[in-house]
Amino acid sequence: MLFAVGVFCLAAIAAFLLRSEYEKEQLSREDIVLKSEKIIKDHRILFLSDLHNHQFGTGNQRLLDAVDLINPDLILVGGDMLVSKGSADTSISLKLFKTLASRYPVIYGNGNHENRMSWNPEVYGNQYEEYKNSLKRLGVKVLEDKTELFAQDLAVTGIDLEYRFYKNFQREELTREQIEKKVGNADKDRFQILLCHSPLYFRGCRAWGADLTLSGHFHGGTIRLPVLGGVMTPQYQFFNPYCGGTFETDDRYMIVSRGLGTHSINIRFNNKPQLVVVDLKRKT
Repeated sequence: MLFAVGVFCLAAIAAFLLRSEYEKEQLSREDIVLKSEKIIKDHRILFLSDLHNHQFGTGNQRLLDAVDLINPDLILVGGDMLVSKGSADTSISLKLFKTLASRYPVIYGNGNHENRMSWNPEVYGNQYEEYKNSLKRLGVKVLEDKTELFAQDLAVTGIDLEYRFYKNFQREELTREQIEKKVGNADKDRFQILLCHSPLYFRGCRAWGADLTLSGHFHGGTIRLPVLGGVMTPQYQFFNPYCGGTFETDDRYMIVSRGLGTHSINIRFNNKPQLVVVDLKRKT
């Protein structure tokens, strides 16, 4: 009896791991339509986040093909496109953006893995500056507590969160005043988008004036369960409701991408890598 139970458990674990390996290579797409009186002309935005150096086919060709099929007016990047854990390989990300930036406008906000290179120069040397400057030479707009205007009606702001906002087992509060001190005032006339890597701070982001906050960081909760949602965040918070999806409060929105890759916990279950397509339309 015990032998049979053991065999069943091993088979279940093997099936789980095989399913996870399969899912990590399957790109999914989520389409979201948002309407606002601030929008003058319709825009299709593609939001990419948390690639963590993953490659969908040689040179990320399957990812590039999927982007071309979407044909966005603008690509927004939510950070963590690489992995920095004692060392950082920026080559995969730079190769991807060399192609993307030759085809589409790209605006890039940092995540904790990009910021870690600047937090720890004794480990990474000048890698962050080299990476940032390489992106800029490719035509990518890199936001470090800055705002970039797009078309006549969009303002895109990227905020660099400090290390304390990513600590495990705890949560800091990010207030409107703190955001204003870092990035200035929200644009009240344009549709204001805020790239804030962690979704824990939606309250502060919408109080600041973000019409749309775009976040990632939680990788969809690693394992997603029916009704309960994502199981665990990278900061070891369990069943956090902000692991992925679209949230709305007082006509202000946050979209949390489930991301494209993994790193330390290299598992995805019921949680395929995600391309987020946001169609912004004028409210009539």
